[in-house]
Formats: sequence, C-alpha cells, structure tokens
Amino acid sequence: MPSDELAPSSIARVKVQKTDSDVTSSDSVVVEEPLEIRIKRGNKEEQLGITMRTPGADLELAAGFLWGEGFLKSPDELISVKVCADKSLSLRQRANVVVATVAENSQESVRILERRFTITSACGVCGSTNISDLHKRGVQRVQPTKHSLQELANMTALLEGRQRVFEKTGGLHAAALVNPEGVAVWVREDVGRHNAVDKVIGAALMEHKLPLHDWTLVVSGRVGYELVQKAICAGISALVGVSAPTSLAVDLAAEFALTLLAFARNGVAKAYLPS
Repeated sequence: MPSDELAPSSIARVKVQKTDSDVTSSDSVVVEEPLEIRIKRGNKEEQLGITMRTPGADLELAAGFLWGEGFLKSPDELISVKVCADKSLSLRQRANVVVATVAENSQESVRILERRFTITSACGVCGSTNISDLHKRGVQRVQPTKHSLQELANMTALLEGRQRVFEKTGGLHAAALVNPEGVAVWVREDVGRHNAVDKVIGAALMEHKLPLHDWTLVVSGRVGYELVQKAICAGISALVGVSAPTSLAVDLAAEFALTLLAFARNGVAKAYLPS
C-alpha cells in the first residue's frame, strides 16, 4: 500500500506574544485539519465520514478506524488505502481525502455503506454502544498477556523520545504498540487519542500482523471505552494508560479479558481487576 507522504505538515509556526512582554516571537503548534475517509466497494465510492486529525499516517488512521469499528471481518477484505486521486480537487484537497477499497464480496461493507458519520478527534466514533454489540459482531476474548504487571507498568517509558511532534508543540496524544518482546514497534501521534490508536492498529493491519496476541497498547492519556474496544478488536492482550480509565472501559476490559492498567507513571500503575 502506498505511503501518505503528500499529507500536510503536522507542525505549523505562528506568531505569539507573552502577556508580560511587548516582544513578539514565533512558536510551533500542532496542525489540526479535516480528513475525509471514503470507502469503495467495486465501482461504488461513498463518503464514510470526516475526522479532525493531525496530518501524518493518514492511511493507517483510515485502516485502523475501519477495523476497530467492525467495517472489516478479516484483514484480507482491505484491498488498498490510498490518497484520493480526483483531479478535480486541488493537491491540498486530495491530500485530505483517503479512499479505502474493500473486497467487493464483503457482506459487512454492504451494511456499512448505509451509515453516515461525522468523526471527531475528541471522542471518535463508537459504532458499538454497548458490550453486547461486540458479542454480536463475534469479537472474542483476548489471549492473556505474558508480561507481569510490573513490566506493563514500565512500558510508558517506551514513549519517551518517540513523540516528535509533542516535544515541539505539546497538546497531542501518542499511542504505541509493543510486541511480546517488549519492543515498541509502532508509535504514532495525533491531536485525538482515538486517531493515534487507529494509526498504530492500522499500521499493524497493513503489515498483516493482526490479531495482536500478547501485544500491548500504550496510550499517553485517559483510557475510555472506545480505546478499550479498539484494543480488543485488534486482539491486543493488555492496555496501559498514563491517565484515568472510565467505568465502562473497566467493565469492557473485564468482559473480554483485557489486562488494563492506568495511572501508569514512573514504573507504578493501577491494575483494574475483574470484580
């Protein structure tokens, strides 16, 4: 699958002035721009939704979103993900449109093309509003992690030095996929925590690595229901977050045997156990 190297820059320079000074200077801010995701089945191409994201890894973002929300039953149903080639659009406009081509015989795609979403970087799109819906989709309990709780608690250190945009701008999230050997294979950043997770899962999907048995997802912020859902759908065994979880995230993790740690900082974390 081709890269998305035409995507706009993820960092912009702006003019600033501190409140205690008359001197002006420049500063780096994270870029937030819309990305339209289209889905193509056969000769039919339709808009799936629009998300506000930080440019970069856009193809992975689209692929990960399709997988996490149940738009694909198997990795083989994703034929390609490409930047739009519509010549009627400007080069910049094309860079903000991604087209995912799925298998023409995919029954799941027929159902999904009837749905319309507006995706936001803040809260994502939750195609499944309750735990029973995941069961209906056939999502299975994940395999247990082989890492100890202490090993998992230390994994947030793997984000250090890997958040290039955050180090220059602040104010955005990171997600990492850590393999069974404890190596952070994919680390991605985005203004939306859900987008960052979609990017790393999409990268794994495009490399034909799913399901991610005994892999760990590490996130830089709060652990909500949607992040747990995405992890479970990818077969990930453990999720480690720097900030707090929600009650539904804890319930969902317990239901699908996902090991969940939160408040993970400096090698110490809280592990949320089944009731």
